[in-house]
Amino acid sequence: MSGKGNCYDNAAVETFFKTIKAEMIWRRSWETRRQVEMAIFEYINGFYNPRRRHSELGWKSPAAFERKVA
Repeated sequence: MSGKGNCYDNAAVETFFKTIKAEMIWRRSWETRRQVEMAIFEYINGFYNPRRRHSELGWKSPAAFERKVA
């Protein structure tokens, strides 16, 4: 994160929150907060990082991108 007043501070995280809400949260109703927490954990670790392709990463998943640059 950069300093105060930089309009690009939260762009990446805001995009992530929009994506997770649109792709998972708003698609069903949840009975408990714990269900949502577990679903978010599974979404991030089971789909978003290992498999979901990102345009900013040259249409690679974050996991594949990190393997390539490491």
